[in-house]
Amino acid sequence: MSVLLLVRNGRRAISVIGGGRRGTDALSGVHSAARRFIIDMSYSAHFMDFKGSSIPSSMKKLVVNKLSPNFREAVSMQTVAVPTPGDADLLVRNRFVGINASDINYSAGRYDPSVKPPFDAGFEGIGDVVGLGLSASSRYTVGDTVAYFGSGAFAEYTVVPAKETVPVPAVKPEFLTLLVSGATAHIALKRLGDLVKGETVLVTAAAGGTGQFAVQFAKQAGCHVIGTCSSNEKAGFLKSIGCDRPINYTTEDLAKTLRKEYPKGIDVVYESVGGSVFDVAVNNLANKGRLIVIGFISGYQTASGIPAFRGGTLPVKLLQKSASIRGFFLPHFLSDYREALGSMVQMFAKGKLVCEVDHGEMAQEGRFTGLESVFRAVDYMYAGKNLGKVVVDVAPPSVSNSKL
Repeated sequence: MSVLLLVRNGRRAISVIGGGRRGTDALSGVHSAARRFIIDMSYSAHFMDFKGSSIPSSMKKLVVNKLSPNFREAVSMQTVAVPTPGDADLLVRNRFVGINASDINYSAGRYDPSVKPPFDAGFEGIGDVVGLGLSASSRYTVGDTVAYFGSGAFAEYTVVPAKETVPVPAVKPEFLTLLVSGATAHIALKRLGDLVKGETVLVTAAAGGTGQFAVQFAKQAGCHVIGTCSSNEKAGFLKSIGCDRPINYTTEDLAKTLRKEYPKGIDVVYESVGGSVFDVAVNNLANKGRLIVIGFISGYQTASGIPAFRGGTLPVKLLQKSASIRGFFLPHFLSDYREALGSMVQMFAKGKLVCEVDHGEMAQEGRFTGLESVFRAVDYMYAGKNLGKVVVDVAPPSVSNSKL
């Protein structure tokens, strides 16, 4: 859900994190030098393809043509001209794009009623700079690798304002997992979880894109971590990243297991499923328990987008336990973003953070390769089959020399 406001407030939001000056680490906090003022810019509006990157004249992209929570019904693939970057822009050849639960909320038009079809789909991407504007060349050059989040990522090439990008060491999908999924878990637990060593934390959809990070950060805080999942394979993965008690809800009753094994209740819940799972979480909160609402994916494919829950007695339940429910939207915590991203990148570099990526190798039709596979990837995630963050390799067929 947090990604929705990133799109709505993207111009403001991403300018806060900034894109570092070329040759510096964007996550080090070093600010770019003052903007260069050029009297006559008529001699050059932009630089493109000067290193022989062979930019084609046309490309594919996904466009929302009809508002619907059915992604396949709402979105179609179009062939369009490759866009030209403006003065302060980068042209990014996307290598990987991330699939988010909110992709269908966006295609349903739930986030900004003023935005009418057609509009571009996709929230986050990572790839190579293959073109740039004159002002943008003060920070980047062709061949640099960047990640970004904002609208229009489901395309072979995307124009992104340079200030809205994050330089990354390499075009690895692991860095893509940190932009929204990792940052959401890191900041939500730090600012709203109030974690104390020895407390019990429940993470729902724990083996998913953001759940995997919530498990690891809660464990790093010295907590006992419970994680819900839908298969024994996922349960095994959760154990490998430190989850103390994976609960496969397809073979165990979640409510009964929590009541039996945790009679004193759960101190913190990181909740992204909604509906009946939300109800169970509320009923099992401990005294002074905190439930953080990250989203409610169980309702996104419905007409309203909101799952049903029995909330009539909610005030009583919270009062009796001095418990609280807290909502989390990433754009409300942008002052924490740079520190969170820098911390996660360092942890990943030191081998202290697992960034699990699901490329769809186990999907019925195989790995998610090519822009057309975004449709399969969305279905795959909503079927609950993913283990980690779902990522699509959208590199154009003509590009075979990956940096990985």
